[in-house]
Amino acid sequence: MTAPPAIDAASKSWRRALADLQAGLRARELWALLAWQDIKQRYRRSSLGPLWITVGMAVTALALGVVNSALFGTSISTLLPSITTGLILWNFMNGCIVEGSETFIANEGMIKQLPAPVSVYALRTVWRQALYLAHNLVVYVAVLAIFFGKLSQPYRLVDKAGALLHPGLGWGMLLAVPALMLVLLNGAWVVLLFGVVSTRFRDIPPVIQSFITMLFYATPIMWSMDQVRAMNQGSHEGFGSVAVNLLQLNPVYHFVELVRAPLVGQQQSWTHWLVAGVVTVVGWSLALLVLRNYRARVAYWV
Repeated sequence: MTAPPAIDAASKSWRRALADLQAGLRARELWALLAWQDIKQRYRRSSLGPLWITVGMAVTALALGVVNSALFGTSISTLLPSITTGLILWNFMNGCIVEGSETFIANEGMIKQLPAPVSVYALRTVWRQALYLAHNLVVYVAVLAIFFGKLSQPYRLVDKAGALLHPGLGWGMLLAVPALMLVLLNGAWVVLLFGVVSTRFRDIPPVIQSFITMLFYATPIMWSMDQVRAMNQGSHEGFGSVAVNLLQLNPVYHFVELVRAPLVGQQQSWTHWLVAGVVTVVGWSLALLVLRNYRARVAYWV
């Protein structure tokens, strides 16, 4: 097996890495069309078509909401919106991580035949996940319409003395817009970074698949931090405080809360913005570094 030809050192420059990214953004018609075609192809000859994305999310959210409401004795009018929003955001993040790790591998044929910037294939994956997200937001709108009366007033997610009182829906909902843009921005570097590394090291995608389930259960999607605090309230061993601190080390938790809190009228901590900002800077720095050094080798690795 012959080794790939040496890459000109001049290609390993920040200027060319940024130029690749800029060229990819300018080719938005290409990756937007490809992403939409991916969805149409997936639901080809289906009666509902892409609406199956919305139906699947609605059924999953309803089932988890009813079961968890019964298990934890929490009002479904406050728990179901929280679970629904958390699932919608998790599906986007999960898609960026899992599908992002195989984005260049899956586009092998196009990469070898189409002289397009590497970033086009990453943006194709991110936009596809964004379209899934848009379909799933229909479920959130329906849930919001049903439980708006309860969510528009101050409420406690956990029916227990001393539980955190959330302010309810208000103008704070507008914070969800920049928060969602920040999540989309992070999805792009995740796909770029994981995609390039996984193309070189093919063991990475199976490893990601193995750990993604653990990450799901370690993120407050089906449960909330309010429930953790309530269950460990008054613990003499301080386990509740330790558990909360450990769970806050999960960066996905901060991104979920950043968007979910204003959408369901929950109290939002500015710590989420701080952590998300740091992760964004570090993540994009690593992604650009990888793009700078290995962008030209992707075509030889696939």
